[in-house]
Amino acid sequence: MLADKTVLVTGATQGMGRHLALELAAQGAALLLHGRDRARLDKVAAEVRAAGVPVRTHLADLADLDQVRAMAASIRSAEPRLDALVNNAAVGGGADPTRREVSVQGHELRFAVNALAPYALIRELEPVLPEAARVVNVASMGQEAIDLDDPMMEREYDGLLAYCRSKVAMIMMTFDLAAGLAEQKVTVNAVHPAHLMDTPGVREFGLTPVTGTDEGVRPTVRLLTDPALEATTGRYFHQFEERRAHDQAYDPEARARVAALMSRACERSRTA
Repeated sequence: MLADKTVLVTGATQGMGRHLALELAAQGAALLLHGRDRARLDKVAAEVRAAGVPVRTHLADLADLDQVRAMAASIRSAEPRLDALVNNAAVGGGADPTRREVSVQGHELRFAVNALAPYALIRELEPVLPEAARVVNVASMGQEAIDLDDPMMEREYDGLLAYCRSKVAMIMMTFDLAAGLAEQKVTVNAVHPAHLMDTPGVREFGLTPVTGTDEGVRPTVRLLTDPALEATTGRYFHQFEERRAHDQAYDPEARARVAALMSRACERSRTA
């Protein structure tokens, strides 16, 4: 399924992203690897090249929408087509969940990296997504309703709650973009890959990992390769099973308000 396909993986330098890149390389995909640390990015790229597939790297901090757009522009200029995109990069709850952090543009950090950046990246890469391209957004079973009157959590803050809200925003964005890209026959789905994987984000927050990253790789790769899912779009998967996400993700008013927030945030950054 992946021979002669080009796949972009964000957050490919560690955790599930690294293992996902190696698995996709083993299946013959040409890889575009994103990271924000040049040394780690080059190390993973060398591992992928050892599998005998083409690999190109893109350095960007997803907490800066200008860098997200610059990366997308670089990909558009270099790649005639992008057959798949995995939005895997994420910021977890943080070592100090009481400390509110913000992105370069001033948005709450988890919302910015986990939801705004994937949204902007998909929109910016639309011109090179061919018919039958697949987009997979790595979400989480940890989901909490967004406070629509305080989406950036300026009044009360908790890092883990911010993370869970950002994943609801990502799932909302998945549903909306799936509908918007349906005419192009580009599929967009979200997946909770595995519970408490052994990743830096889980350990940083002080949680005990219960699964390896390989367990999360398999359901993610399935969404990229399974012929039975060729036309499946706008869905949320709990590993291999399609499930219902948080109720707020299906609320039309909530979805519209979050979509407007994302659109405004990206547009303001573009014109700043």
